[in-house]
Amino acid sequence: MLRLSGPQSVAALSHLNSDIPAARSASVRVLRTPGGAILDEVLVLVFEAGHSFTGEETVEIHCHGSIAVVNAILSELTEMSFVRLAVPGEFTRRALENDRMTLAEVEGLGDLIEAETDLQRQQALRVFHGDFSELIEGWRQDLIRAAALIEATIDFADEDIPVDVMPEVTALVDKVSASLANEISGVKTAERVREGFEVAIVGAPNVGKSTLLNALAGREAAITSELAGTTRDVIEVRMDLEGLPITFLDTAGIRTSEHVVESIGIDRARRRAKVADIRVFLTVDGILPDVPVEPDDIVLRAKGDLVDERENVVSGKTGLGVTQLMKRIISILQGRTSKIGFATRLRHQQSMSRARASLSLATEFLLAGEESADLAAEELRSAIRALDSLIGRIDVENVLDEIFASFCIGK
Repeated sequence: MLRLSGPQSVAALSHLNSDIPAARSASVRVLRTPGGAILDEVLVLVFEAGHSFTGEETVEIHCHGSIAVVNAILSELTEMSFVRLAVPGEFTRRALENDRMTLAEVEGLGDLIEAETDLQRQQALRVFHGDFSELIEGWRQDLIRAAALIEATIDFADEDIPVDVMPEVTALVDKVSASLANEISGVKTAERVREGFEVAIVGAPNVGKSTLLNALAGREAAITSELAGTTRDVIEVRMDLEGLPITFLDTAGIRTSEHVVESIGIDRARRRAKVADIRVFLTVDGILPDVPVEPDDIVLRAKGDLVDERENVVSGKTGLGVTQLMKRIISILQGRTSKIGFATRLRHQQSMSRARASLSLATEFLLAGEESADLAAEELRSAIRALDSLIGRIDVENVLDEIFASFCIGK
């Protein structure tokens, strides 16, 4: 499908076929060169300005998909002085500039394009379809109402206002602040859903970490050997477990080593294990490596096929306990994802945190009395500006290039 967007899109189509279809109706047309040679028989859709994805006059040409056909049509189109090829993300950027999408929805579309698992798809769709934008707009309207009430008391300070507006203002500020706090608390997990969770397999050398990774992956992802210290770098295997994007990390065996290369691998193992979402500790003697054990971490007896125990054991060699381990990891991460909201990026967290900080100051000024009402109003305006930056109304030029760089041409 070839898409043209801009005020001369229909004019470009008319150069290839003078019979223009009615707006928003699909019609079959034969495209020809100015000399009359047939290019292809295609399906054509025309969208008038205000009724297209970009908000501009748009033409879609659904042609046969061979390289020769596509190149022939593109060649004829780009011969026209008023037509050029789009750059990555340009269609979506035009939709943003024409108020067809908010910046948050643009980010949701980008995440949808990159989604690898069903959970990523669901999260991206919620943002792309405007659920986050709707929540932000609700916050804005509440704060605009609160600011208007405060400013009314300032403008008419010398007159008697029949109703005390402060209880309503305080209620609105508290409501938005609590909602912001709830959304902020879920950003880290939502970001992990977007980028993927990490589960590090940690333990001493030769306890079966690489064998377990291969069992989890269902293939020979890591080299295994009876020789201790085989793994020198972090080996990553990305998987989709019930919609959860999870990267399993096989780390170097943690021990004291005089070997320079192995020491580098051990240092990397410690660093990656520290920031992983879950650590799976393997041990054969009950002694754990010097890596902190967090509440959701899993400690298992390795090489379970060599012992009589059947609880909290695993064997990558025979598969003993592997299914139970995967179910346990899925359960832990599903518990975390049940608390996520709509915000998925550090940028979102920072803007919401700025808004909440302003609301905290506004509350302090409200409690100080009428003489601080103007300061409270200014803090409310600051909070509104922070929310505006979330959906692209202000102060977002510095992030646009980074966002659209990840889009493909045609989007």
